[in-house]
Amino acid sequence: MKQIQQAQKAKKKKKRTQLPFRLNVLFFAVFLLFSALILRLGVIQIVYGEQYRKEVERTENVTVNTPAPRGKIYDRNYQVVVDNEPLHAITYTRTQTTKPSEMIEVAKKLAIYIEKPTDRVTERDIKDYWILTNEEKAKEKITEKEWKQFRAKKLKDKDIYRLQLERITEEDVKMIKEKELEVVAIFREMNSGYALTPQMIKNNGVTDEEYAVVSEHLEELPGVDVTTDWNRHYAFGDTFRTVLGNITSSEEGLPREKLDYYLARDYNRNDRVGKSYIEAQYEDVLRGQKAKIKNVTDKAGNIIETIEMSQGQRGKDIVLTIDMELQQRVEKIIEEELMTMKRRGGTELLDRAFVVMMDPNTGEILSLAGKRYTRDENGKVVLKDYALGTITSAYAMGSAVKGATVLTGFQTGVIHPGTVLIDEPLYIKGTPTKKSHSGIRPGPMNDLKALEMSSNVYMFKTAIAIAGSTYRPHQALPIKKEAFSIMRRYFNQFGLGVKTGIDLPGEIIGWPGQSTLPGHLLDLAIGQFDVYTPIQMAQYVSTIANGGYRIQPHVVKEIREPISEKNQMGNVIYSFEPKVLNRVDMKTEYIERVREGFYRVMHGSNGTARAFFANAPYDPAGKTGTAQAFYDGPIKSRRMTPTYNLTLVGFAPYNNPEVAFAVVVPWVYQNAKNHYPINNYIGRKILDAYFELKKQRQLGQPSSTESLNNGEETMER
Repeated sequence: MKQIQQAQKAKKKKKRTQLPFRLNVLFFAVFLLFSALILRLGVIQIVYGEQYRKEVERTENVTVNTPAPRGKIYDRNYQVVVDNEPLHAITYTRTQTTKPSEMIEVAKKLAIYIEKPTDRVTERDIKDYWILTNEEKAKEKITEKEWKQFRAKKLKDKDIYRLQLERITEEDVKMIKEKELEVVAIFREMNSGYALTPQMIKNNGVTDEEYAVVSEHLEELPGVDVTTDWNRHYAFGDTFRTVLGNITSSEEGLPREKLDYYLARDYNRNDRVGKSYIEAQYEDVLRGQKAKIKNVTDKAGNIIETIEMSQGQRGKDIVLTIDMELQQRVEKIIEEELMTMKRRGGTELLDRAFVVMMDPNTGEILSLAGKRYTRDENGKVVLKDYALGTITSAYAMGSAVKGATVLTGFQTGVIHPGTVLIDEPLYIKGTPTKKSHSGIRPGPMNDLKALEMSSNVYMFKTAIAIAGSTYRPHQALPIKKEAFSIMRRYFNQFGLGVKTGIDLPGEIIGWPGQSTLPGHLLDLAIGQFDVYTPIQMAQYVSTIANGGYRIQPHVVKEIREPISEKNQMGNVIYSFEPKVLNRVDMKTEYIERVREGFYRVMHGSNGTARAFFANAPYDPAGKTGTAQAFYDGPIKSRRMTPTYNLTLVGFAPYNNPEVAFAVVVPWVYQNAKNHYPINNYIGRKILDAYFELKKQRQLGQPSSTESLNNGEETMER
């Protein structure tokens, strides 16, 4: 019994000994774990602490460009032609995490403070808004089967959205009341463009009250801001308006056809850009340098700081070669003469007239004018600017091109200065009788007299000789068909039938006749076969005026740095120098001979324009033209009606030309008995205007700087 008790005591003692050992092992294990934890915390705190702190406080920097105003446009006398008019504007900038529902709430509040036009709201905009504001009803538009397909990934989000759009009924749309359409219109603008890029909510017609009220409530309108925008202001109204061109609105943004081009050049989708003519041609110059703003956002995408990285600058300024005072006078002259002519009978097809005035030595366009007679929706007569027609429309120019015909004859050697030919009716088999106008009696005449009196037959016989043929009455006239290309090649040297190179888009080359019949070669020689543009006629006569140099015409004279100080111009960045496209392949004495013939047109005893120009103090020279043509204008029912085009080209002064011009009036009348020399009336008046303005300025009219002051003061008013 005693042994049993001792054994039990030994066993208990052994258990007591094992228990502390196990506890010690457990405590040691806990110690090791805590040590490892402390070590790990130490590593995190000491080694990686800064890295993790930055991760917790992580922000994202997003650089945004904000548009700057465009450059100004001045005329050659530094009068402001196109300026920027400041406007109140309200914008909205959404973050990358802004939900549509949040945008709608802001739009509802903003609609209380501003009037937003709803004319641009589409049915699709309304349906989009309905889906966002009626989520449960929108879900009900989808069947359970379709939802199962969606969950099975057989339908995508866009498929569900498309089905919802298709199933929205007229009754659903009518739920959006008239007042709520303003909210739709505002939301539409908010949701366009990119995140963190300001979107224009309203910039036209923002009243001072709207501007102030929105400013006061910006805290409750997250993302909304008030700022200053700009719009183009045209100081001379509609004068030269079509050539100045247009820019897109903020609603239009970048043109779709050139979207990739502009996006690659750091434009935003809603940026305004030039979309036609000077505004488009010189977009890279007129475009403002955008201000760069860095938006610092937190991890949730909320903007926590805005940092200005660089200030914006308006675009560079352009100085035109156009004299806007002269342009205004020329346009008024065209309008008056068109109206005078329209009051005469037989002029129902007459609806346009053109004038181009340029410096024949530099190619600078002084006036590029065109007017078109039409009626508005109320039947009232209006004369619209159609200056673009000087480069985009072409007509038969008649005898005005005879200078090129004579020079072609000289250069090909078929006639020479002083060559005498008999003016007589030509009877060619299979061709209507070819003759000069009724004012010329049959008989001999030389090249000077042929130009002075505008002999058709002299030109016919020159063309026949170029074609290697001989005229025999009542017989066929065999010609070398290459005569057409020979004549056109020489005509091209003066700018007829080729692009002049003017710095405007859309210039056409006219249209060469396709026939190679002998009679049509004779028509080509008197300007009644191929058709040319008014700008080509101006370049042609300039080439004769300056002694044979075809100068490239241009409407931009200088590019200048923008400057904020009033009444001052920035430094010249680039100045357009005269560019000689070619020297005509003809002897100087030949060109001088034709110049003399042009002088006789306006001063000779038999000159066709003597009655209008012989007494002009500025000593002009030129050539009249009348073309028997066919109407191809907008009245479709009258197309191919026989009609007459009247033209006039010239330059002055004769001994030292400083201005060359072309007057083109197509489809003047249908009956020669109604003849009224509108071309000569316009020509005399525009030259008078040019030299009167020159004299006024020489006698102390406002200097360039004073003109600039006047232009900017007008803007401020």
